[in-house]
Amino acid sequence: MWTIIFLIILALCLGLGAWFLFLWAVKSGQYEDPERPKYRMLEDKDEENRFKG
Repeated sequence: MWTIIFLIILALCLGLGAWFLFLWAVKSGQYEDPERPKYRMLEDKDEENRFKG
């Protein structure tokens, strides 16, 4: 019986931990602009530097 109670408490702790990590990620701006990274790889910064020197 104590095993079931331990597993329930463990599951609740892990669930709350994941929820707090998600809230932290939202508040720190991790989900501000999900579209930007896929366009950032298309920008060629090396091409600008190639013509300068």
